[in-house]
This record gives sequence, C-alpha cells and structure tokens, in this order.
Amino acid sequence: MSTADRPPVRGLLIDYGGVLTSNVFAAFRAFSAAEGLDPDAVADRFRHDRDARDLLKGLEQGDIGDEAFGRRLAKLLGLAPGRADGLVARLFEALHPDEAMVAAVRQAHDVGVRTGLISNSWGDGLRYDEAFLIEAFDAVVLSHEERMRKPAPEIFRIGARRIGLDPRACVFVDDLPFNLPPAEALGMRTVLHRTADETIPQLEALLGVHLR
Repeated sequence: MSTADRPPVRGLLIDYGGVLTSNVFAAFRAFSAAEGLDPDAVADRFRHDRDARDLLKGLEQGDIGDEAFGRRLAKLLGLAPGRADGLVARLFEALHPDEAMVAAVRQAHDVGVRTGLISNSWGDGLRYDEAFLIEAFDAVVLSHEERMRKPAPEIFRIGARRIGLDPRACVFVDDLPFNLPPAEALGMRTVLHRTADETIPQLEALLGVHLR
C-alpha cells in the first residue's frame, strides 16, 4: 500500500512508563544510588545479563509475581535478602507523570481520537493512575493480563482492535526503539518518544488536532 492509500490516523496507542511518565532509566539510577549500588547497576543487568532479562520477561508476561521477581533481582544485584521486600515499588519510586504528555492524551481523547494504552506491566509494583486510565483511554492493554509483551506483534493488533480501528489507522508511541518495528509492520505510524516537546508536534501533525 502506498503512503497515499493509507487511511487517516484516528487512533493513538501509547506506552506508559517513559512516555506518560519521567524517564524509567533515571528512576532505576535513583534506586541504584539509594541502595548503594553503581548508578547503572539495574540498567546494566537488564541490558547484559540474560538471567535478569528472562526474569523481567517473566514478570511482564505475568509468569511470576513481583515478590518473586524482587527476591531474584535482589540476589542478582547483590542486595541483602531483606531489601527484596517492595523492590519493584522502590524501583519506580522516583517516577512521576509527564504532565505535558498526560494532558496531550486527555486532549486527544476529548476531541474524539480513539486512545489506547499498551504497557509492559511490572506486576503490582508499578502503579498506574486508575482514574487517568478510565478518563483518558478507550482501551487498556497490560502485558501481564494478555500474557504477552511488546514487541510481540499480536499485542499491537489487540490494542488496535480494542479501540475499534484498523492498525493502519493508528499511531503508536514508545520510548524504546525496538518496540516500534512490529507496529510499523502492521501499518501503524510510529513515534519514538524522547521529550514531550518533540512528540506532541508529531502527534498533532499525524492526528490533525491540537494537543496543547
């Protein structure tokens, strides 16, 4: 299908952590510093340690709970066993909403754009703003409930289907580059999020609405 034949974008599918919030890796650095670790200890584990990556996949897919995840990650990080309690919640303690992005999603929804959240969830440790999800989204897709995680292509199909649109009529926003190609393969437009100042103008151009 040529670009000219693509349907107009009428749906916004968007990630949570790192897009609608502050930077996740900054939160990991704050956690590491608070625990007396090298600031990049958590990020480096997930990037370079296969056991840590498999552990994260299991949590995001709902195969293990956040308590078991906390115990095993604490061990990999060399933390004392007592530091495993509430570890996932502490990992995200420094995370806070990106108010500009939150407002943009609310505005998109208010003017009739179909909105959906697609998030790789972290058990009960990563708390979502439930009121915001209800008010601003037509559908919420959480990886632990679907038993699959981004970048699995099917999770993007689910997101589009639940907001009632063909994938080709959607734009997907994520802060991790490797999550974008599967969405693009389904015909979605994609935006790699870095800052609200960069992302919001791109969404305004694609959706044809004002978001500020």
